[in-house]
Amino acid sequence: MALLELHNLKKYYATQKAVDDISFSLEKGNIFGLLGPNGAGKTTLLRMITGIFFPDEGKIMFDGKEFDPLNDIVHIGYMPEERGLYKKMKIGEQALYLARLKGLSKADAMASIKEWFVKFEMQSWWNKKVEDLSKGMSQKLQFVTTVLHEPKLIILDEPFSGLDPVNSNLIKEEIYKLAKKGSTIIFSTHRMEQVEEICDHIILVNKGQKILDGTVPQVKQDFKENLFRIRFNNPILPEHLAIHLFEVKDKKEKELVIRRDKDFSNNDVLQYFINKGLAIESFNEILPSLNDIFIKLVEGTPAARQFQPVTA
Repeated sequence: MALLELHNLKKYYATQKAVDDISFSLEKGNIFGLLGPNGAGKTTLLRMITGIFFPDEGKIMFDGKEFDPLNDIVHIGYMPEERGLYKKMKIGEQALYLARLKGLSKADAMASIKEWFVKFEMQSWWNKKVEDLSKGMSQKLQFVTTVLHEPKLIILDEPFSGLDPVNSNLIKEEIYKLAKKGSTIIFSTHRMEQVEEICDHIILVNKGQKILDGTVPQVKQDFKENLFRIRFNNPILPEHLAIHLFEVKDKKEKELVIRRDKDFSNNDVLQYFINKGLAIESFNEILPSLNDIFIKLVEGTPAARQFQPVTA
């Protein structure tokens, strides 16, 4: 069942298109990567999903009914890229204040804060001020204040920025646990390897429009180019390669990268090498990385696009 559904969302700034007829749905308990170059419309989308902006056209459905920012916002946790903590406020007081804003009683808020502070080894931070924290420490606090009220929808914009590998892994594991408990997570980042590792599903927007929507394995299958890496137990000689079954893209002493002709099967290629007397150690398809797919789809897009004019 979908937690969040966007139907033909449009958002204009004066006479300029920021989001241009975007639709997608997010299922409960899944982790979604929201991707796009600078100026693609991601921030505007997130602000409509969180009720900061209202769409000019289209509809947002939240948990089976039309989105009501006043009542539904307590079920959303939003960690923006530009952090919003109060620098002069003590950490414990700030966490308690933000938890109460999300509808928790004081007792429930304190219990949740203590649980998360222990989990992230933040117990001694209670009376520190945010301005005294390192970037990584501040990032951990921002994550905790985003999720401590157990929101149905969690939006994380560059959540690993400034974190060392140990703390990045700690937060990553908590993201998995939150999804397993049923939270739907929108993960926005420019780090494609993180998306590939963490996300179940990706949505790519460019120039205000959705241009890709699918599971990570399916997207990689859709953009594969019939490339294969073959390793042999004996050296490859020139006479082994005089064949129309494939094109050689790279060659080492005992390894080939080939592009297979689409009219032939993998078995045809394997049988060819067996007939040539070559012992095959491994035969693996090379799937494109999300980074390769991203570049292919948005190559040439300006770092910050000029919005398209709205026409009558």
